[in-house]
Amino acid sequence: MAKHLVISTSGNPDSNSRRMGRMAFAHLQKQKIDCDWIDLREMDLPLCDADKCYGMPASKKLSATIETADGILIAAPVYNYDVAAATKNMIELTGSAWENKIVGFLCAAGGHASYMSVMAYANSLMLDFRCVIIPRFAFATSEAFEGERIDKKITARIEQVADELVRFTKALRS
Repeated sequence: MAKHLVISTSGNPDSNSRRMGRMAFAHLQKQKIDCDWIDLREMDLPLCDADKCYGMPASKKLSATIETADGILIAAPVYNYDVAAATKNMIELTGSAWENKIVGFLCAAGGHASYMSVMAYANSLMLDFRCVIIPRFAFATSEAFEGERIDKKITARIEQVADELVRFTKALRS
């Protein structure tokens, strides 16, 4: 049976991308999908130095968790027209653990102009690690959030991306 993982990559305690990830995770749990949650904010991850960082306990734990997943949703904030640096650091720390994964994205940004920002990371995962990237992602601006509540259209999109993760993973892992 396929295993799924939702990773929140924001360091912000009031993160909208984390809200999106939590919503996707709850949606998968409600459907009784085998799924884990990781919040990078709760991990003591080092910056990738291409040396000792790989042997550090948090890096090893994150790599092992990613390696055991078949399908992964990355919930990431977008800053300055790019996915947050913590997301790139995560990928650099865990490298080959990403090989042949099915990957989807949930992104929260300040404005509409950065909706394509996830593509550099998607391309890197696809080309470097032969990941299959779900050709649909959820992108939301701050207008979609009111406290813990998320706009209905964005909620539907998040659930659709989570459903697509399961569909792609089942199709490619069976």
